[in-house]
Amino acid sequence: MSYHSKPTATAAANSLTLDQLSVERTKRTLLRDALKQNEQRDYAFRRMILSISPGKVSTYGAVAAAAGYPRYYRAVARLLRTDPVDRLPWQRVVGAGGAIKLRGAAAREQRTRLKLEGVRFLGKGVDMEQSEHLLKPWEID
Repeated sequence: MSYHSKPTATAAANSLTLDQLSVERTKRTLLRDALKQNEQRDYAFRRMILSISPGKVSTYGAVAAAAGYPRYYRAVARLLRTDPVDRLPWQRVVGAGGAIKLRGAAAREQRTRLKLEGVRFLGKGVDMEQSEHLLKPWEID
């Protein structure tokens, strides 16, 4: 009996390892794709970001999902990092849970800009309960 159960356990372990490899491969492919410029995707992201009202914020992930590209939050970050600084209201996009993901002077500037717009903070992050903008792609022209 132990002879028969041993290969089954090994097969299950090998299958799990193959599944993990597949997931990792998918993540790497997604990351590489997110770092590439894609005008259609970037246009969709820009439309979502421009729809965020002053005094409100959204997350990188919510912008990506509302634009039709779930899991492409890194592509949103790339766009904000590479577009001219005065083109989009970049300060209105924050990390999950309201976290300011920028560092140093850029983080201080983002926080200052958001406070000037009336965004409330809880500790180091944005009070998402009060300040989150719910993206509605079907309402955007």
